[in-house]
Amino acid sequence: MDAFDFLKMFESNSIDTVLYDPPFSPRQVSESYKKLGMTVNRETTQSSYWSKQKVQISRIVRLNGIVISCGWNSNGIGEKYGFEQIEILLVAHGGQHNDTIVVVERKIKEFKGVAA
Repeated sequence: MDAFDFLKMFESNSIDTVLYDPPFSPRQVSESYKKLGMTVNRETTQSSYWSKQKVQISRIVRLNGIVISCGWNSNGIGEKYGFEQIEILLVAHGGQHNDTIVVVERKIKEFKGVAA
């Protein structure tokens, strides 16, 4: 199931914690989606695709709820969506593997933007 469709299944302010570790590059999206028999297209490889997921995560996480994001940057969900960073961890995988940046955030205010 697509992550955006999955997130839409939850009621607003109903979740205490989210672990968010999506594929962040077009190559990762392509590999992941093709394994599931899903279509890879321009929409699923643009930054707006992840922005829509962040809107849904902000919608479903309660105030003071926690989101743990894994990726190649320290953006996390972000202040724009009502979160504050409380911890950042760099996970080194060794060799020629990319490190993973883990960001822990707390929801401190409701997102006032447009729900995707």
